Amino acid sequence: MEARATAKYIRVSPRKMKFVCDMVRGKEIEEAINILKFSPQKGARELRKVMESATANAENNFGMDRDKLYVAKVYANQGPTLKRWRPRAQGRAFQILKRTSHINVVVKEKE
Repeated sequence: MEARATAKYIRVSPRKMKFVCDMVRGKEIEEAINILKFSPQKGARELRKVMESATANAENNFGMDRDKLYVAKVYANQGPTLKRWRPRAQGRAFQILKRTSHINVVVKEKE
């Protein structure tokens, strides 16, 4: 049995989110949440919220035991990109890409 949680349109680049995801993949829930709590990255705060949501889904919807849960899958895919313009010298404009992420977390119970 597995429980899922998703957060969409998070204003963190997926390239930066993947480093945060790699830190907690395969770990137990309590250990993963502690790692994210003390991590300085902006994406760590967002991933912790999604992980706590997946844990709550597992407990409330499927009756799983929180102490036996671990992070089975965690990944960040690219969301839509916001395109903005920055004025530059001699009347030119350079494009700025503000990237977004979709974060997915799957937790399972150890047997």
